[in-house]
Amino acid sequence: MNLATLARHTLSRGATPAATYALLARLGHPPLPVARAVCLALDIPLAETTRRLAECYDALLADPRPDTENDTGELLEALGVFDIPKSLTDTELAVVEHFLVAIDAMGGIRPGHHHGLQRWFTTGNLTAAYLSLAAAHPQPRTGDPALYWTTLVTAGELLATTLPSDRRITYALTRCRARATQS
Repeated sequence: MNLATLARHTLSRGATPAATYALLARLGHPPLPVARAVCLALDIPLAETTRRLAECYDALLADPRPDTENDTGELLEALGVFDIPKSLTDTELAVVEHFLVAIDAMGGIRPGHHHGLQRWFTTGNLTAAYLSLAAAHPQPRTGDPALYWTTLVTAGELLATTLPSDRRITYALTRCRARATQS
């Protein structure tokens, strides 16, 4: 049985991607093929799988240490290696474009916040991305508050048309509108 088939079977039994990685690695398979198999079992395209694994190969997969399979699986999952990409609609793509403008208008963003936003863009969790950006603030010296808040208003209005019953978006949009008028 090839690794991708084994990974698919393990995932179908309810195991998380991290646990699937750990199980296959503990069976003595090399880390890179195991991580690749889990990604392919999740239907992540090969080119995207290759790119993601290249980014973390040296730090996590090149020199495996004994009894660290669980930790490595958890780190791969936390880094977004196993995130399943969602095809976005034209409206969702427009929302992401507005988010990118807002991120630029922030004048700087913490690496962890940026990483989380990238994961949400990949998985299509635009509500979480919007709420996160609406709770943040542009940098006082390097940011452009007027552009930041007006861009988030536009993005929120687009989101509100696709998710009209989500009160969190409505509330965040109201706050962004208020901040846009103050800028």
